Amino acid sequence: MPRYGFRVIELPKTFLEMPRWWTEGQAWLESLPRAVDEQCRRWNLAIAGPIAHGSNAIVVPVVRDCVELALRMSLPGDEITQHARALKWWDGRGMVQLWDDDAEAGAMLLERLSTPLTTRPIDEVIAILGQLMRRLAVPGPDDAQSTADLVTSWSAELEPQWERLGRPFDVAILREALDVAPTGTTSTAAVNGDFHSGQVLAGHREEWLTVDPVLYRGDIEFDLGRVLWWDLDKMTDIVPYFDIAVREAGLDRDRARDWVIWRTVGYWLWGLSTGLTEDPVRCARLVNALSR
Repeated sequence: MPRYGFRVIELPKTFLEMPRWWTEGQAWLESLPRAVDEQCRRWNLAIAGPIAHGSNAIVVPVVRDCVELALRMSLPGDEITQHARALKWWDGRGMVQLWDDDAEAGAMLLERLSTPLTTRPIDEVIAILGQLMRRLAVPGPDDAQSTADLVTSWSAELEPQWERLGRPFDVAILREALDVAPTGTTSTAAVNGDFHSGQVLAGHREEWLTVDPVLYRGDIEFDLGRVLWWDLDKMTDIVPYFDIAVREAGLDRDRARDWVIWRTVGYWLWGLSTGLTEDPVRCARLVNALSR
């Protein structure tokens, strides 16, 4: 019988070293082993394996009444409420199924998934991500934040941030991002605003399922840049992988390219502002590959 209790929970060192905890969350991290124990007691769960994690949460394999599930624990707050809402909206359509949630505890009980998509060859990875982009494009909620509004607000910050960072790349790159910014949309599709291969695992109901969504409404191309920069080190030539994603998701190539340029330049500046060293290099390579 699987054991549960805070004594058997040891947080992975790789989780403790995540950038988010450089500036916040230390008290929460210290209390997390006991919080897992308390949530297991509250939901009648037995821990059934080693802890996995992303950048912001741990996932503990658990069992209840012979059903294999996963307990996700992250820093409590509005982010959990929004996350649970997104899972309920997609309701298992290309997305992990939510069984229960407790925003005050930062806890969600999810269906158990298995093999990460990152274990597959890169051409297969990008094809599956393209297919999932289209699978997730169900009608979005009317009150979800629009991708067009995000473009408008974020674009206003690009040049000031570029100036504050000491003009870290050629102004022509900044101008191109601002020129192609996709500020308008007629799409009303649900959009996952945190989408990449690290967020997809093998399922049972569907072959591949997405986790940790952020729910927007508008252009599904919104996170295509992240799809590419996340796995860029595995790509010798970037353009063929961009084309695979465009084909599998059924996207307009020119508009998809504009989204990638705009999102990548924004992430490039954000990465520099937070002290990242590897991601800005990837962003430069991606922009150079797709610039006209």
